[in-house]
Amino acid sequence: MKKGEDYTGVTIIYVCHNDKGEILLSKRSTNCRDEHGTWDCGGGGLEFDDTVENTLRKEIKEEYCTDVLGFDFLGYRDVHREHDGKKTHWIALVFKVEIDVSKVKNGEPHKFDDIGWFAPDSLPSPLHSQLLVYLDMYKSKINNL
Repeated sequence: MKKGEDYTGVTIIYVCHNDKGEILLSKRSTNCRDEHGTWDCGGGGLEFDDTVENTLRKEIKEEYCTDVLGFDFLGYRDVHREHDGKKTHWIALVFKVEIDVSKVKNGEPHKFDDIGWFAPDSLPSPLHSQLLVYLDMYKSKINNL
């Protein structure tokens, strides 16, 4: 059975920021599940018998090679999309995360063509289909980085 397709999956989404008010985004390669070539904030699926906080820390360490210094839960949303002609359903738990920016690098170059820091009003293109939804939903909390 496939998470998100055969049953509702849970994903941990993180908006990592620096002290300049910029957010860290990664450009998805052709090795990602979907939305190749788009810029996204980052996330990872919650595995059975793991915790939300451990998943948050583990995924950020894997993707960006850095440590979580602090985080705030921004909220959740149901994400209904279609992938390869099949409906998907994910529950996205969204976090604003402070990280150690001195350690940031692309920890998964096979999944991400590039990473970079961007001001919320100067984002690269094209964007992942869900990124603006998350940023719009939580802009008052994100803008107060």
